[in-house]
Amino acid sequence: MTNEDREIFEGILQAQAEGKPCALATVVSTRGSTPRKNGAKMLVDPAEGLIGTVGGGCGEAEVITAAGKALETGLPVIVEVDLTDDPLSWTGSVCGGLLRVFVEPIYPEGQEPNGE
Repeated sequence: MTNEDREIFEGILQAQAEGKPCALATVVSTRGSTPRKNGAKMLVDPAEGLIGTVGGGCGEAEVITAAGKALETGLPVIVEVDLTDDPLSWTGSVCGGLLRVFVEPIYPEGQEPNGE
């Protein structure tokens, strides 16, 4: 287990102990050149911020937005991050690859949306 993984899992445990929801984002597939590979994780804690990274930049912003929606709905989501933008654009998404990121909400017991 890497130090980053350990920090993420400790962040989940801390959020649970404090009764706060969070979301775990995991890279599940890549194609082409990407900043992170399969298994890379990021914890999104609305109260504390981020632990880890799934790649940074605009793509990571998409994942953070999806994490907020997952926490609202209680449903996991897969985010497809396209890093193949035109290199002359201003987005900075020029790695040339694609990332698929699984985002799952994590709630303290009894705090799931709809009481599930």
